[in-house]
Amino acid sequence: MAGLVSVFGCYRNFKPVRIQRVAFLRLTGASTRAMATEEKNRWRAKGLPCIAPLVSSVNETTVPITTEIHGHVPAWLSGSLYRNGPGKFEFGTQTYNHWFDGMALLHKFKIKGNQVTYKSHFLRSDSYKANSEHNRITASEFGTLAMPDPCKNFFQRFLTRFVMPKPTDNASVHFVKYKGDYYVSTETNLMHRVDLETLMSKEKVDWSKFIAVNGATAHPHYDPDGTAYNMGNSYTKKGAFYNIIRVPPEKTGPEDSLQEAKVVCSIPSANKNKPSYYHSFAMSENYVVFIEQPLKLDLLQILTGKLRGRALNTCIYWDPHQETVLHVVNKHTGKPSAVKYQARPLSFFHQINAFEEDGFLMVDLCCLDDGRVMNNFLIQNLRKSGEALDEVYNEMCFAFPRRFVLPLHVDENTPYGQNLNTRHCSLATAMKMSKDVVFCTHEDLHGDDLREYGGLEFPQINYARYNTRPYRYFYACGFRHLVGDSLIKMDLQGKKFKVWYQPDFYPSEPIFVPSPGAVDEDDGVILSVVITPIQGKNTFLLILDARTFEELGRAEVPVQIPYGFHGVYESEVLIPQGQA
Repeated sequence: MAGLVSVFGCYRNFKPVRIQRVAFLRLTGASTRAMATEEKNRWRAKGLPCIAPLVSSVNETTVPITTEIHGHVPAWLSGSLYRNGPGKFEFGTQTYNHWFDGMALLHKFKIKGNQVTYKSHFLRSDSYKANSEHNRITASEFGTLAMPDPCKNFFQRFLTRFVMPKPTDNASVHFVKYKGDYYVSTETNLMHRVDLETLMSKEKVDWSKFIAVNGATAHPHYDPDGTAYNMGNSYTKKGAFYNIIRVPPEKTGPEDSLQEAKVVCSIPSANKNKPSYYHSFAMSENYVVFIEQPLKLDLLQILTGKLRGRALNTCIYWDPHQETVLHVVNKHTGKPSAVKYQARPLSFFHQINAFEEDGFLMVDLCCLDDGRVMNNFLIQNLRKSGEALDEVYNEMCFAFPRRFVLPLHVDENTPYGQNLNTRHCSLATAMKMSKDVVFCTHEDLHGDDLREYGGLEFPQINYARYNTRPYRYFYACGFRHLVGDSLIKMDLQGKKFKVWYQPDFYPSEPIFVPSPGAVDEDDGVILSVVITPIQGKNTFLLILDARTFEELGRAEVPVQIPYGFHGVYESEVLIPQGQA
């Protein structure tokens, strides 16, 4: 906002536009607050069941076990679903503080014929091995600061507070693919290349050994040829930068990992000492869209966190006085758009899709009007019960799907103060406010009936065919609890949706698997791991018909599985008879 004030101060003829814009922002801010208040009053939870077992430690299942099939598994479905998430929340007498801290547990559901097997394996990260060896938490995580070794004397323990904590290699967020190999990833500079058969780490890989970044997201995007794009921060004397990374699709040798990775573009942070936190980004056919949200990392607090005895999560804060900026960068040339697309304050974890059409760039996100969601997922909150649990949930801000429409051809001849979005039936707006600023408002990709399901998160699409393209459907989890408690299929034509729900069961991120030779966008199945805190009821892999959203079958697993984060499906290559 300060930059805009200086612009308007220099050019008097922009003053009426600025007045109009401030009034517009006040109006949208007031309407947002009213909507949030109405939402809380209308959909307050009462009597939520305790889900503590979903965020409790489990044992790994290293030998594949057979599941019990109910219904049927489509004959063509042959491959494996891999899932990642926390599975161990304490060592010795010490317990992690945050859901994001738990040790990575990798899961595999192998599907072949009408049989499904399950196995799991804890990632033997450096963090896991050191914690296990000392039977205490020795490595700091997102919400937990490791305490000094009690065997050291007072002076030695004091000195350790002046040592910067090492980035964790507890890669508990996702399975990601580079050059044909799978890695498990978190948001630091460290990943593990894994063997998909054994789920064991083959090697630890450090992004910073190949390019100048201090970390990377666990949500890369892919071109059809396998080229991967990601984003990661770097911290220099000039301040913080957001870097767009490109990784080529092919190896240069058998030991190749991230060789030939390049930084395509570096975007300076608006505040060099307080860059934005981000979990993902958007990508269309020709552009990468980085959303600089007012959810900020205070670098000074991070640097002094160990001295002050504070974990990383306490150094992230929400600044509702800062606007959101959408940075558009040509991913082929690395050239950023001269136009900054601004929106009112919002936060998000996951993008849904982005595509170009008729000179516009559509960016679809799961948005929240508040950025204080991080601490909702403290272990102590997730394990609450009764009125205390209801209170945590009712204070949450829900995520809803929204679309921003960015006009790509803005120049000196583009008029000020009028809606540049000329797309038929689109409710989003884009108004040129100064030479290089376009202010955007979103269109809701849902009706009011979605509020009854607590909004949605963990969005997935038919990625192989519709990522970066116009699309109709996406799939997600509904959130009438602190974790997903339903599955939702959203139809953007008419903003209608279908729901799968079963009391006392909590489904994971839905993964779309297309049918062989599929023509229709939703011709395929949805896979989701569904877990329960109720003793005597089994966890299961759910298979839904993606078109009807009706259950085809389930594979029940006789072991407890914690609620996880993300996963991928890898199809088995079927070799015709006579060619083996």
